[in-house]
Amino acid sequence: MLSATSAPVIDATLPVVADHLPAISDVFYDTMLGENPDLLNLFSRSAQATGRQRSALAGAVAAFASHLVGTGSAAEVVDHVVERIAHRHCALGIRPEQYTMVGRYLMGAVRTVLGDAVTPAVAAAWDEVYWLFAARLIGREARLFAEAGVRDDPWLEATVVSRIPEADDTVSFVLAPADGGPAPAFRPGQYVTVAVDLPGEGRQLRQYSLSQAPTGGTLRITVRRVRGTGGAPDGVVSGFLHDRVGPGDRLRLSRPYGDLALRDDDTPLVLVSAGVGITPMASMLDHVARTRPERDVTVVHADRGPDRHALLADIRSHGSRLRSFRHLVWYENPGGAAGAQPGLLDPDLIPLEPRAEVYLCGPVPFMQLVRAGLHRRGVNDERIHYEVFGSEQWRPTPVAV
Repeated sequence: MLSATSAPVIDATLPVVADHLPAISDVFYDTMLGENPDLLNLFSRSAQATGRQRSALAGAVAAFASHLVGTGSAAEVVDHVVERIAHRHCALGIRPEQYTMVGRYLMGAVRTVLGDAVTPAVAAAWDEVYWLFAARLIGREARLFAEAGVRDDPWLEATVVSRIPEADDTVSFVLAPADGGPAPAFRPGQYVTVAVDLPGEGRQLRQYSLSQAPTGGTLRITVRRVRGTGGAPDGVVSGFLHDRVGPGDRLRLSRPYGDLALRDDDTPLVLVSAGVGITPMASMLDHVARTRPERDVTVVHADRGPDRHALLADIRSHGSRLRSFRHLVWYENPGGAAGAQPGLLDPDLIPLEPRAEVYLCGPVPFMQLVRAGLHRRGVNDERIHYEVFGSEQWRPTPVAV
C-alpha cells in the first residue's frame, strides 16, 4: 500500500508522467544501455530497433501507480501482470540485485525529462511506487526460482538430440539435458529461454514454447525463422538456430516458465492459434491425449497456407486418441488443401461447449479479433487464457488482447 504521504503526490503527478512516458522510456533505455552495454544481452535487438520494447517498464510502473491510487486496474489485473512479468524475468535469469540499478536509471530518466517538476517529494513518492512494484516481482520470482530448483545458475546445458523439419521456415529441436539427467518438469503451455552467443553480436535470449507434453526425457521447441518486414531486421536468433544448430550441438536453456499453463480438469477445452502460436497448443493437446482422453477438445488454427502449418501431423495424431475432438483450419491461401476454410478465421464459427475454457496464442491483432468474438458470444474473461510474447509481455493490462 502506498503511504499516506506519497498517495496525493502520485495522484497529482500521474497524468504528467503518463504524458511523458515515451520520452522517459527513451532516456531510460539510452542511458542504461549506453552505460551498461552488457545488458543488451537481455533485450531483443529487433524489438529495440522497432521501438516495441521501449515503453515496457515505464508503462508497467505507471499502470501500477494508477492502481495504487485507485484510478487504474483492479487488483486481480495487477496480479496477472505481476505473474506474467515474474515468469518472464525468471526465464531471463533476472536477479534481485538488478532492480537497484534499474530503479536508479528509471528515476534518473524521470528527473531528466520532467526537470524542476521533480521535487524531492515527487522523487520520493515515485521511488516508493517503483520499490513497491519491484518488491512484488522480487518475491514472486524468488518463489518461482525455488519451485524450479534454481539456486545459483539459472541456465541448463542441453544437447540437441534431433532436428525435425515441420513446415516452411519452421523446424523443431528435441533437447535433452547434457548431464544425462531428466528434463525439467513443466506445465503444458510453458516456454523456455534459449541463450545463444552470436558471432560479433554477443549473447541473445529468446523464448520458445515447449511443443510437446512433459515426458521427463526430452524437451521440444519449434522455431519459425523470423523474416523482417517494414524495415525490421530478420530474427538473428531464429536465423542462427535454423542455419547453425543441429544434432549433437549444445544450447543453454532456462527452466520452463510461463503463466499460460493448462488447467488440468475436465471442462471442455478450445485451443485457438495462428502461425507459430500453435506450439503451446500442441503441448496441451499432447498432454490431454495422454492423461485425459475423455476430455472434449476443439482445436482451431489459422495460417497463411498449408505449407506454413507446423505440427499439423502432431495435432491430428493427438486428436485421434481423444473421445471427442474437433479440428478447424483457416488458410489465407488454401492452395487446394482439403478440409480447410479459405480466408481469415471467423470467431463466430468456433464451436463452443458450455463452460469451455479457451486458450489463445498468436499475433496480438489475431487474438484481439478472437477475444472480441468470444465476448460477443458470452464467454467471459475468466474463461479466456492467452500468451503474448516479446515486448507485449510488459503491457500494463491484459486488455491488450
